[in-house]
Amino acid sequence: MSGVNLEDFGSRVERPDAGVRRDAHDRWERVMRPAGALGKLAELADWLAAVQGQVPVRTIARPKVLLFAADHGVAALNVSAHPAGSTVELVREVLEGDSAVNVLARQYGAQIRVVDVGLDVQVEAPHRVRQGSGRLDVEDALTLEEAEQAFRTGVAIADDEADSGTDLVLLGNVSVGGTTAAGVLIAALCGTDASVVTGRGSGIDDIAWMRKCAAIRDGLRRARPVLGDQMQLLAAVGGADLAALTGFLLQAAVRKLPVILDGVVTAAAALVAQRVAFRAPDWWLAGQTNGEPGQAKALDRLSIEPLLDQGVTAGEGTGALLALPLLQGAAALAAGLPERF
Repeated sequence: MSGVNLEDFGSRVERPDAGVRRDAHDRWERVMRPAGALGKLAELADWLAAVQGQVPVRTIARPKVLLFAADHGVAALNVSAHPAGSTVELVREVLEGDSAVNVLARQYGAQIRVVDVGLDVQVEAPHRVRQGSGRLDVEDALTLEEAEQAFRTGVAIADDEADSGTDLVLLGNVSVGGTTAAGVLIAALCGTDASVVTGRGSGIDDIAWMRKCAAIRDGLRRARPVLGDQMQLLAAVGGADLAALTGFLLQAAVRKLPVILDGVVTAAAALVAQRVAFRAPDWWLAGQTNGEPGQAKALDRLSIEPLLDQGVTAGEGTGALLALPLLQGAAALAAGLPERF
């Protein structure tokens, strides 16, 4: 199968319509007095108008929580509170409706889709690239061909969601060891040391934090030689979920499908995608800050300010989903308030 041409995305990704955004901003003068009475809700509505390409905006009718799931070989170093290879248990909770993301999704009217691109289990899955990934501190997480396959899967999922009428994606990740891989990518792309981006992830203690920091440091040594090639970077120190997330984010921007980022793993994939297409971040927002230093570093580099600061570290899309009512409220106000002045 032929390789992925990342350069195509740089020209295919357009910015949201600035003219529409100005029209949406100006419309508040005819809707509210004073025009700034709705504060940041009005700014969110203006962003929605720009990404939808219309004024007034459409209400958010078909939000989708999209979770890419994979195991990471680096989890064997005990860098997570969860045992290596146990992501399937987390996925099972979501599929059975027993996770926090399920409760919030039911409350806010969002569907959930889980895409297994790298679980370390024997059961076959249509989108799985491989069972788990290599230990990024000593070997490549994926082969180049596997990274490209995962990336193409993300692209295909973005097309599928856009074609099916999804109008907002709450993008998350389910993994064990994923925040370690994300930390390597963020440190490499931001030019920082491992300690700057190493967080507590699933709730690890000090000893596990030191192991995680060492793993990120060792991964950084392997990442730096391939920084100029984003696909090689994903293969060396990423994983199937991170490669798929990157492909999804880029194609979602091409398809003009707005995305709300969840935690540090989606932020890391967004950083990689930004290196491919610098206009792509205009199609994304961040649901909340969760206290992870890697997430803060990545979002600062992306110039994205989180919508909320709730410190929720549950992952699995919960941080992105928490912001959905804000966006629904902004869209409903912009769509429902008549022009009166």
